[in-house]
Amino acid sequence: MPEKDHERLATELSATVSLLMRQLRAASPQGELTATQRAVIGRIDTGGEATIAALARAELVRPQSMRLTVGALEERGILVRSPHPTDGRQVVFSLTEEGRRMLALVRQAKHNWLAVAIAERLTAEERRTLAAATELMRRLMPE
Repeated sequence: MPEKDHERLATELSATVSLLMRQLRAASPQGELTATQRAVIGRIDTGGEATIAALARAELVRPQSMRLTVGALEERGILVRSPHPTDGRQVVFSLTEEGRRMLALVRQAKHNWLAVAIAERLTAEERRTLAAATELMRRLMPE
């Protein structure tokens, strides 16, 4: 395959993945959480408790903005603060049971949308092709 074709494929794949991610975000329960709030609780779920500064760096926002996001999540009972384990001047935030429930709802809504779309819009052969493509995409990820 010529390099020009690789470039075009990379552009098309990137655009398609972006559109799919946008649709998955749209499938989340509306009004429940903002995109930033979903990103924060997802990050804490996978990475563990975190400070405002660490969350702001990870999400590429200013600490002041992250403080507002985390404050709203804490007020709703989704996050809880506790003392930093090694620095008494800081606090860390972790998910509450309500936060885990909310995250599960968001993930389930995305999964449901995608499963229905695959079942209703693709033929059996296209689903097999998608399964093969999914494996190829997994191989693109760094180990």
